[in-house]
Amino acid sequence: MATPVPVLRLPKGPDPNSRGFDPKSPRFIALCHTSIPTSAASEADAEQLQKEQHARSVLRETFLRCLLSMTNKKVQFNMYERVKVEATFGASDIDVLNFQVSDLHTPLGVQKEALIRCQDVISLTFDT
Repeated sequence: MATPVPVLRLPKGPDPNSRGFDPKSPRFIALCHTSIPTSAASEADAEQLQKEQHARSVLRETFLRCLLSMTNKKVQFNMYERVKVEATFGASDIDVLNFQVSDLHTPLGVQKEALIRCQDVISLTFDT
């Protein structure tokens, strides 16, 4: 039985290549609430912040490995309005805003190649 995989969206990094997160940026503060205020400089908070950052990095790595393992496999997308589509997963863009798929089976027919916007996806499943 396939397990639904929720789509996790992380904010863009501060540099154009999206290689890091500035914890003081308005985007980070709005989208990535931390359990610890970043302005506090006590040692206990620094230790807790380090644990939280480690947990985030583990989640990010797991998500990227999941994307990698979906390549060239049949994936079922559960979308809004109870729409379910199936396609062969190709790739994701660097910001994980779109999925490139092949042989997209929709209620209206089959598309040979397509892009699926991630914000339209509630969950996805695939067999490992």
